[in-house]
Amino acid sequence: MRHLIVAFLALVTAGCNPFSEAPSMMDEYVERVARVLDGEGALSELPEIQRMPRRRDRRMDMPDLELGILDFLSLYGCQLQYVVGERNSVMGRVMDPLNRLRYELRFIEAARDCLPDIGREKLKKSVEQAIDSKLESLPVAIWNATWATEEIETLFTLSKGYFPVAADGNPVSDLSADVSRLNSTVRSLLEGRLDHSLDYVGEVHQRWQAEHRAGQLLNSARLLIARLDDATAIIRSRLGSRPLCIDGKPNNQSDIVRNMFFSVYIDRIQPYMSDVRRARDDLIRPLAALSVAQEEIMPDSFRAWSRRYLATTGDDSLWQALDRAMAEHTESWQQLLGQCGLRPGA
Repeated sequence: MRHLIVAFLALVTAGCNPFSEAPSMMDEYVERVARVLDGEGALSELPEIQRMPRRRDRRMDMPDLELGILDFLSLYGCQLQYVVGERNSVMGRVMDPLNRLRYELRFIEAARDCLPDIGREKLKKSVEQAIDSKLESLPVAIWNATWATEEIETLFTLSKGYFPVAADGNPVSDLSADVSRLNSTVRSLLEGRLDHSLDYVGEVHQRWQAEHRAGQLLNSARLLIARLDDATAIIRSRLGSRPLCIDGKPNNQSDIVRNMFFSVYIDRIQPYMSDVRRARDDLIRPLAALSVAQEEIMPDSFRAWSRRYLATTGDDSLWQALDRAMAEHTESWQQLLGQCGLRPGA
């Protein structure tokens, strides 16, 4: 019985710990800054985050080019016959984006292999034109197999909360490695080097469906921006009124402020900000590279979203707004503690 009581109390204590989850931790931080500085701890509304454009707005139409039925029959014994037959099957007509990309690559490879064996000049020219057409539309197939998939929506869903506080290891390491490998494949395909296996891409898509880290990072970025700005406003309000210390001499209140600064901001808030920024660099940056590599083909509806949530620089960038909020908050603390000769790093 005693062990049950101890376990219950441990659960209750954990549940009451405001530093176990990002929203409660950041709200608590603002309240403590206000308390030690005799300020008002108002919490602002979180900035809105737009969801990724709908799949139908991201997906691009593929031109449907196939050989005529007579030409198809005349290629009997050539591998291209079977590739085209697969596309014309019931399952082939409802290929998902990844399988459609695989098909496009198989078509190009099989058509190139068939060319030396085609004796009819007219048919040979038709196959050459088909290859050229497939190469021209290949960037569309690549786009659809990356940014127009259902799985990428799940990776960026906003319904799965925030990036974890004090997570063990690196929660985005596998996702980061996946996207880096995918970037290499996409670059090669766009440069015309088509001999790349796509066998691993299905596993990448499965991880995108199972892990929601990109959306969690967006949620955490907007939370940090809002709460850091809230706390910065409190500190600046104090800077604009009576000084924390007279003639640079510490006092009881400055000791309380300093203790809170180290025990909460340095020990709790800064590590979380570092975790979010590191995860941003590990995951969002390679995803941004995957977007930029296909910038010429991306739909306009996606372009604005990409500038806001993938790009790490630019006036529209959520991540630049986060960098700004962090820098301004750090500077406000330095000014406040500098009044008492306690400026960090001095």
